[in-house]
Amino acid sequence: MRLFRDLCTYSAVAVLALGLGACSQTPQKTERDDGVSTVKPKQPIAKQHGKKGSNETPQSVSYGGRGVGNYSAAALSGDFAGNPQLIAFIENLAASNGFDRNYLYGVFSQVRNRDDVARLWAQTSNDPGSPKGWFAYRDRFVNAANVQRGVEFWRQYGAHLKRAEQTYGVSAEYIVGIMGVETRWGRILGKHRVIDALVTSAITNQRRSNFFFKELKNYMLMTRSERMDPLAPKGSFAGAMGYGQFMPSSFHAFAVDFDGDGIRDLWNPVDAIGSIANYFAKHGWQRGGVVAVPARVGSDAYASMPDGFKVKYTASSLAARGIVPQYGNGSGTAYLLALSTVPGGYKEPWIGYNNFYTITRYNHSNYYAMAVHLLSQGIRGRVGK
Repeated sequence: MRLFRDLCTYSAVAVLALGLGACSQTPQKTERDDGVSTVKPKQPIAKQHGKKGSNETPQSVSYGGRGVGNYSAAALSGDFAGNPQLIAFIENLAASNGFDRNYLYGVFSQVRNRDDVARLWAQTSNDPGSPKGWFAYRDRFVNAANVQRGVEFWRQYGAHLKRAEQTYGVSAEYIVGIMGVETRWGRILGKHRVIDALVTSAITNQRRSNFFFKELKNYMLMTRSERMDPLAPKGSFAGAMGYGQFMPSSFHAFAVDFDGDGIRDLWNPVDAIGSIANYFAKHGWQRGGVVAVPARVGSDAYASMPDGFKVKYTASSLAARGIVPQYGNGSGTAYLLALSTVPGGYKEPWIGYNNFYTITRYNHSNYYAMAVHLLSQGIRGRVGK
């Protein structure tokens, strides 16, 4: 989670390529590879490489400073041979975090420069609703097929969702909804090796280079602590990972071992359920709280008012302007949501509350949070109470 605030300005790419969960505070989940169906591993990523305390560890795997895998080299070769930024990163990681230097050179000599990642970062469109507005965005995620898939996921993992709801106070439908928007419940996990995406981004995206080198460091620490081969995991072009599309920094802040096997594995749907719930809980989700409701408006004046998750109102101040919820009695902080159906056209009025804002911590987009809300409600309606 996320869930990478500045990266949310790339949400047009992210929606056509959406993956992530989560933009989150450290999060970072939003950029993904839409339309690329990846084959789900037969078992979670971490378990493919052996788990802590088990007898499953392959003989070629070693831990500690060398991490996982038989990688070793005296110098950096491959696509980034001689690159001073990557060499400096490797030397610093070895000196400050106890990695074996030759192990790191061996790993990074296998990393590939992904031209497609560099091209994606070069795109400049930054309007998540462009060009067709809210309805087009909504329909991409909230449709009968996705509702049915969400119902199927819930039925398969209902016991874990119930436990997450009890543990973290986060409504199960929103955990399911996040997974649906981010990865279609594991159907679109991303086609890029995470390490390739992070290194390519750090080297080619100069504006965000420091950010991606920090994420790369967090990624290497994750693969060591969770016993993963650093060349194995795949994710989005931004390096977002697993069912909830967490960036590596969000992994360290919010991922949990929800199935109790000693490994935090974001490609494991059970761990992902717990991790998304934990992410929301730590970002202020209110147990049983309202997310958003359609608004009744007395005039079209709302359409010119400042709106969105960055603008705070109160329920009473909105009511004073003739903007009230169509049902329920909201209180406290409220957010006016005027969702543009088409550029320059009618704006659909909603009122969001605290839990709506919490969803925007996953991805800083009004459209995203509303799509999650509507998909979640559609799934809940089919599953029943």
